[in-house]
Amino acid sequence: MYALLFRLVLARFDPEFAHHAGMVVVRILGVPPFSWAARALTRPASGDEVQALGLTFPTPFGIAAGFDKNAVGVRGLSALGFGHVEVGTITAIPQPGNLKPRLFRLIPDRAVVNRMGFNNAGAEAAEKRLWKLRRRRPSAVIGVNIGKSRVVAVEDATADYVASAVRLAPLADYLAINVSSPNTPGLRGLQAVETLAPLLRAVKAAAGATPLLVKIAPDLPDDEVTAIAELAVAEGLDGLIATNTTISREGLSTDPAKVAAAGEGGLSGAPLKERSLAVLRLVRAAVPADFCVISVGGVETGAEVRERLEAGATLVQGYTAFLYRGPFWARQIRAGLRTR
Repeated sequence: MYALLFRLVLARFDPEFAHHAGMVVVRILGVPPFSWAARALTRPASGDEVQALGLTFPTPFGIAAGFDKNAVGVRGLSALGFGHVEVGTITAIPQPGNLKPRLFRLIPDRAVVNRMGFNNAGAEAAEKRLWKLRRRRPSAVIGVNIGKSRVVAVEDATADYVASAVRLAPLADYLAINVSSPNTPGLRGLQAVETLAPLLRAVKAAAGATPLLVKIAPDLPDDEVTAIAELAVAEGLDGLIATNTTISREGLSTDPAKVAAAGEGGLSGAPLKERSLAVLRLVRAAVPADFCVISVGGVETGAEVRERLEAGATLVQGYTAFLYRGPFWARQIRAGLRTR
C-alpha cells in the first residue's frame, strides 16, 4: 500500500516538503490515543533487547541522526518501533542550513542526496525539548548528535562542541560527535587524528558520565578508519558510529544528468551498503569486544540489519529507507530479524 502511495503521490512532492509533512504525522503518532495504536502494531517482542553503553535498547534497530533534527518526533518514532532515536545534528548556535533545494531523491537507487547543512534550532532549544521528553519518559533511548556551528571557525571548533555538550549531555542517553558530514565546510578535516584527539578529550570531559561516541565518514581510507577507531578506544570513548553519508557517486543507476543536477552533498541509502559494511568490519577488528559500534548506511531489510549484527555491530541505524518503506519500516525490520 505504501509503495503505491509513494509512487503515485509522495514522489511528486518536493523531498524536503514531504519530509516535513511526514514529521507532522510522526508527531501525531506520539500522542495518545494514536501512540497506543501504533505501539500495539510495532512493539518489540521480549528478547529483542540489547545491552550497550550501560543502557537497555528495546531493539537493536534505531533511527539515525538527520531524521529528527530538533528532537520533536522522538515519541512518535518510539511508538513506531525504533529502539533508539538519535536526534540532531544539533549545533551550539541556531542555523538555517544551506539554501534550498537541498534534498534530492535518486529513486532508481533507493537513495537520497542531501546538503542540508545542519539546519536546526540550536542547543538551547533542543535542551528545552529534551527536558520535556525526559519528564514524559519515551520508551526509546535518546542519542544526541552534535556538530560544529557553521559560523564558528574550524580552529575554534572544540569550544563550540563543548558548549553543546555542556547543555545536552546531561539530557542524553548517549552523545555523538559528528565530524563527518560533507555539508559543513572544513568539518571532515577534524577527523585527522592530530586534530580529533584534543576534540574528543575536551568533549569527553564536558560530557561527564554520559556515554560518548564519534561518527565517521565512509570515504576515509582504511588505515585512517582503523586509526580513528584505535584513537576512540585510547581516549576512553564508549563507541563509534560508522558511517555518515558519502561524497562518492560511483555505481549509481539514476540518470547521470539527474545525479549531476542534484549537485554536491552526502549520498545515503542503498549505494552506501557495501562500503558501510566494510568500514564496520574494519572498526570491529580494531576495537575491544565490549566497545559499542553502531552501523548505519544502506540497510533496508531485516536480513541486512542481521548481517550488520553478525559482522560485529552492537546496534544498527537507518534513515533513507524510511522514505521508501514508510511508517511501518521498523516493524518490517523486526519481523525480518526474527525470520531466519
